[in-house]
Amino acid sequence: MGRVEGKVAFITGAARGQGRSHAVKLASEGADIIAVDICRNIDSMGYAMATPEDLEETVRLVEKEGRRIVAVQADVREAAQVKAALEQGLAEFGKVDIVVAQAGVAGMKGEPQTQAWADVVDTNLVGTLNAIHAALPHLAEGGSIIATGSTAALMDVAKVDVPGKDLGGVAYVFSKRAIAQLVHELATHLAPRKIRVNALHPTNCNTEMLQSEPMYRSFRPDLEHPTRADAEPVFGVQQAMPIPYIEPEDSSNMVLFLASDESRYVTGMQMRVDGGGYLKWYDFRI
Repeated sequence: MGRVEGKVAFITGAARGQGRSHAVKLASEGADIIAVDICRNIDSMGYAMATPEDLEETVRLVEKEGRRIVAVQADVREAAQVKAALEQGLAEFGKVDIVVAQAGVAGMKGEPQTQAWADVVDTNLVGTLNAIHAALPHLAEGGSIIATGSTAALMDVAKVDVPGKDLGGVAYVFSKRAIAQLVHELATHLAPRKIRVNALHPTNCNTEMLQSEPMYRSFRPDLEHPTRADAEPVFGVQQAMPIPYIEPEDSSNMVLFLASDESRYVTGMQMRVDGGGYLKWYDFRI
């Protein structure tokens, strides 16, 4: 028996990166998958989004694990699309046990800046709410909600050197911090129903989001067109361990734990997969 045998997982942002990794990991441990991704570019973001072909590859990989999958192209910014996607999965599987709100974008250096702000907040925060709200009426005792934040949300970056300099970048930190608070509040009030809510906070993760020119410029603002070779030595600034980034599977291992009954009494937690990055910012606290 797998660790999530017989469960159904609803995963947003599932076409590539961490979302695909979560889908394959949960499938390998016995879950059927409802996979959602926008599969088209967002104009204000400076890097390419996933494609329909990426989502097809997720389908192939899940089916390779011997599990079933319903894959839907949908924009998490639109509540009606998210609800319709989930309903397609419910029609096939009859239930949902696990919600992994993974869909997210990084708007660093996005243009126009006000649109980048809106697209980041609407994807990362509103998209997370849309996924959770669509699933809530269908979650029973033992259900698990996992929302993806970021180590960036936990860093002490209160000082603003140049207000208005990078609205898309600010939106990323704001949206992920809001997810952390959302998890705390929702976990408190779903605990009597024995539905668990936890946040996953990865550090730099080796995905297309990290390996993009806007992110390279965030780490190397001294260069006009930094390359991966320019930026990668600086990636380590966010971790205490001597690593530039984690791999998607490192996040997926935590998702699997939080989705499984092994964490049946774990709720309201801010689970960091950050190579010790948080330790660099804060003294010990209880």
